Amino acid sequence: MSYTGPDFDPPPSRRFRRGPLTVALAALVPGALLGWAVYATVGGSGDEGGDASASAGTSASASSLPPPSPGTPSPGGSDEPDGSDEPDGSDGKKPSTSPGATSPSASAPVGTGPLRGKVVVIDPGHNPGNFRHTAEINRQVDVGTHSKECDTTGTSTDDGFSEAKFTLDVAHRMRAFLEGQGATVKLTQDDDRPFGPCIDERARIGNEAEADAVVSIHADGSGTGNRGFHVILPGSVDSGAADTRAIVGPSRELGERIAGNFVRATGNGPSNYVGGGTGLVTRKDLGGLNLSTVPKVFVECGNMRDSKDAALLTSGAWRQKAAQGISEGIVSFLRG
Repeated sequence: MSYTGPDFDPPPSRRFRRGPLTVALAALVPGALLGWAVYATVGGSGDEGGDASASAGTSASASSLPPPSPGTPSPGGSDEPDGSDEPDGSDGKKPSTSPGATSPSASAPVGTGPLRGKVVVIDPGHNPGNFRHTAEINRQVDVGTHSKECDTTGTSTDDGFSEAKFTLDVAHRMRAFLEGQGATVKLTQDDDRPFGPCIDERARIGNEAEADAVVSIHADGSGTGNRGFHVILPGSVDSGAADTRAIVGPSRELGERIAGNFVRATGNGPSNYVGGGTGLVTRKDLGGLNLSTVPKVFVECGNMRDSKDAALLTSGAWRQKAAQGISEGIVSFLRG
């Protein structure tokens, strides 16, 4: 999504303890980013694309990932942006686009694993069908502090690979990883509805699921030369329907862990245009964060409008690394 544009998105937490863990977390992101800086100096520049993390010491190799569930792109899938790794439904069939399809996509019951009993909601930013429903997605919804558009179409690379396709593919890869860890995974949308959901409904899905963590997946639409990922954290908001005060702390912890693991898994550094090199940005204008009552962050995986970042975002192999890094951050957060 465009950093300067409107909210393109779219849950009290049971993990709001603080203490000694906070001290450890304070060193997590700087340590990971320092590792990236050393790697970029002596091992290569992350500009070379999706293979950069091969020498960067990822925390788990792609070969250690659990096998994908049916309908989920396999690790190292096609690098063609509009190729065979276009995500299908979890049952191996193309998802329904029936106007009546409004419920979030949920994983099958999970038996064992370190995340057994945990619920993770993945929010693939935008819907591939949004561009056909401009009137519906342009309607205003209340985000607590003000009103915003229901949703947007998202951005795309110069070659036409859409943010909506990117986010859904990464979400499917994350679902396979997290289900392999025993979590129950729900998607806010799986290309199973004509458009949306709106940003307020995206937040509500995570809240009603009583999710232990919610992550909204995006890619940015900034200017050429602007590169790298950043994680967006909720600021403290108490206005109208929005009250994020209880989730600010745990959401930051979630974001820090994701940032550190993203660097290790992909070998790519934090944004060079927002966040001051930390890979973390706090915002109070995003409805998907403002209306959440459980820990939640956005991840902008890269800038689709920069040719070097676009080369990564359109690579199936790199998307697998991105999904792994985000998922490992979630696992680290949920296991404490």
